[in-house]
Amino acid sequence: MAGFRSLLVLLLVFQSSCLGFRSPLSVFKRFKETTRSFSNECLGTTRPVIPVDSSDFALDIRMPGVTPKQSDTYFCMSVRLPMDEEAFVIDFKPHASMDTVHHMLLFGCNMPASTENYWFCDEGTCTDKANILYAWARNAPPTRLPKGVGFRVGGETGSKYFVLQVHYGDISAFRDNHKDCSGVSLHLTRLPQPLIAGMYLMMSVDTVIPAGEKVVNSDISCHYKKYPMHVFAYRVHTHHLGKVVSGYRVRNGQWTLIGHQSPQLPQAFYPVEHPVDVSFGDILAARCVFTGEGRTEATHIGGTSSDEMCNLYIMYYMEAKHAVSFMTCTQNIAPDLFRTIPPEANIPIPVKSDMVMMHGHHKETVNKDKTSILQQPKREEVLEQGDFYSLLSKLLGEREDVVHVHKYNPTEKAESESDLVAEIANVVQKKDLGQSDARESAEHERDNALLVRDRIHKFHRLASTLRPAESRVLSLQQPLPGEGTWEPEHTGDFHVEEALDWPGVYLLPGQVSGMALDPTNNLVIFHRGNHVWDGNSFDSKFIYQQRGLGPIEEDTILVIDPNNAAVLQSSGKNLFYLPHGLSIDKDGNYWVTDVALHQVFKLNANNEEAPLLILGKSMQPGSDQNHFCQPTDVAVDPDTGTIYVSDGYCNSRIVQFSPSGKFITQWGEESTESNPKPGQFSVPHSLALVPHLGQLCVADRENGRIQCFKTDTKEFVREIKHASFGRNVFAISYIPGLLFAVNGKPYFEDQEPVQGFVMNFSNGEIIDVFKPVRKHFDMPHDITASEDGTVYVGDAHTNTVWKFTSNEKMEHRSVKKAGIEVQEIKGKGSGGLNLGNFFASRKGYSRKGFDRLSTEGSDQEKDDDGSESEEEYSAPLPIPAPSS
Repeated sequence: MAGFRSLLVLLLVFQSSCLGFRSPLSVFKRFKETTRSFSNECLGTTRPVIPVDSSDFALDIRMPGVTPKQSDTYFCMSVRLPMDEEAFVIDFKPHASMDTVHHMLLFGCNMPASTENYWFCDEGTCTDKANILYAWARNAPPTRLPKGVGFRVGGETGSKYFVLQVHYGDISAFRDNHKDCSGVSLHLTRLPQPLIAGMYLMMSVDTVIPAGEKVVNSDISCHYKKYPMHVFAYRVHTHHLGKVVSGYRVRNGQWTLIGHQSPQLPQAFYPVEHPVDVSFGDILAARCVFTGEGRTEATHIGGTSSDEMCNLYIMYYMEAKHAVSFMTCTQNIAPDLFRTIPPEANIPIPVKSDMVMMHGHHKETVNKDKTSILQQPKREEVLEQGDFYSLLSKLLGEREDVVHVHKYNPTEKAESESDLVAEIANVVQKKDLGQSDARESAEHERDNALLVRDRIHKFHRLASTLRPAESRVLSLQQPLPGEGTWEPEHTGDFHVEEALDWPGVYLLPGQVSGMALDPTNNLVIFHRGNHVWDGNSFDSKFIYQQRGLGPIEEDTILVIDPNNAAVLQSSGKNLFYLPHGLSIDKDGNYWVTDVALHQVFKLNANNEEAPLLILGKSMQPGSDQNHFCQPTDVAVDPDTGTIYVSDGYCNSRIVQFSPSGKFITQWGEESTESNPKPGQFSVPHSLALVPHLGQLCVADRENGRIQCFKTDTKEFVREIKHASFGRNVFAISYIPGLLFAVNGKPYFEDQEPVQGFVMNFSNGEIIDVFKPVRKHFDMPHDITASEDGTVYVGDAHTNTVWKFTSNEKMEHRSVKKAGIEVQEIKGKGSGGLNLGNFFASRKGYSRKGFDRLSTEGSDQEKDDDGSESEEEYSAPLPIPAPSS
């Protein structure tokens, strides 16, 4: 019987009977114009292929409007790769809800099992070997591969078809006979990827869970006998009885964790906590922990509601020349090895009952009266304390006196921890979910249940990205220069695109010189009105020559609604001659620079009277403690109030002042060589504070680089420089884990385009670049980013402001570009909580990592002013090549 079930499971996952696929389409152009027939009830696109740019395209793979008639229905459908050439899948975006779909699998193969529009998967998936490319369940978020990694398809060796398998567990959601178009969208590129992704599936086929048995372990292990693979993500999967799944690499008797997760939480591909390489001779081992409590009969491995599964999906990459796309392990070749498995693998991760899927595998909940659930009074409690603690335990590992979370049992926590956990839970419950009202409707009750589920996901997502304690100890022993604390790391899953529905692009103020976000997340713009910086503005001694024009007579500071671009407030008339930099401190005060006045001003945002503080002497350039020469930007430390000024076009220094404006120190010197040294500048143009690391980063504009320094010692930490920057870096903005930048217009014969950059702050690598669709960058002069991934860019030549949004949404309220610390996390309820602030105020705890808590054609317009500004070209322009 066990052998029969094993065969059944393998057949279900991999292959089936042989049927050909009609009319294979091999030309991309032909396929691009083809449409599929969808039900009118479906919201999916009828264009399966969507061009992205000259090398990339999106492929939409959806069920063609199906209605399952019985529970545990598996439907399959296929789509041919719209090209014969080799391509690479670099992104997956699911379109499904666990209210209707239990899980989805995406396979790659050379021939699907059926020619039908869709078919029952028990007829088979593919006629040849089926490689699993993607798996989804439980409202898991999108999966984006690391930069340079892709699943190879097409060509001589890659899969020619994609086959989507959708499992409809409990079909009570289809009582209204609606059509379902669940599926997944793929982002593919024709650009060769140096690293090829693959999937290693560890799966038990013979586990039996006796009825009533409290704890049952299912172990899987195999020798690895291939070229080295590098694990970067994992996903666990069981049905209702699974409590925890853990995977390891075992080398010379040492267990290294790959992933450890409750299968009752969103079944996404989560990043490994630290890189794991697997080499020839290693053993891969996995354990699923089940309970048979509540069952009256033994439970076996299978594909129905009454069965179980024990699956660990390991996503890896290999060098292209040695790449293997799919591997499996269904045995246990070393049962004695599990005597030494780390204790963490045996500790269930508790999840509240209201987190269990209302539809899907969980047969125990299928026949419950849903109305009774909805009619229950809304409870204030979100998570049980043990559950909450288990999710936060990785984060609490930041404490030096707490052992590594994987050796720590949340159910046996010390009494001294309970008050802290209770306080956190209480604040999150009240502030993130809001107070309940007995008169709220059942619909609001259901919305709250979804929010509870999302909250679990959000906490787990953060925990999944943190490094384990061992890594942190190692990094403290061997820190990067100037980095004494850990910085959250992004792995390439961040992408920004222009918000095409945002009307702010048509504001057209004067030259946009500075931007920042205020404490209420409004965009604040600093512009030059009818004044222009051109070749007549200054003499050779940097003295402003157009003083006779008088100050700008219109408001130079505009407060903009980030949603509809309405001007909420304006100020700053008759104060400035040539505005430049703008920053906003944690109290909402504006800090601005004027290059004509050679001064820095502190302004009250709600008071148009005299400035609160003025640094520098009006119209007097200089380089001593009391003078500036065309200062460019300001950054204010949110903790100490220390003021940093980048000075500037004709000085090459950073000047530090006390909160009251008293000179403290300065550092930097002019760079005169082609390879400038650390601490040398050629127009320090923009500043970004990284408060939790104690660093100040400077856009060293004419040297085309970013330099970072310690704020306490002024010691150089590192340089970030890329060929794609070209010769200029105009502006930078920091949010936890990410650094944004814009470069400048190419010099004569230079090839680098004007664009925006998103960089992983931990290693300085570029993980995304972006440009606007409406209009174009000409001189992007400033950039500011918020922690929800929204980015604004202002251009001093096109007098334009663009808004870009990210595909990775977080719930932090935005921070100011110069590093002002986030004060609260915006949730769906009223109020919020910043875990960074919370933990920083507790003895023995660190704020590390908490501040980034994650909750998941051109219009061809001409510029109004076509004049070329001389600004930003203080450095000599290259001599044009002589004409022939």
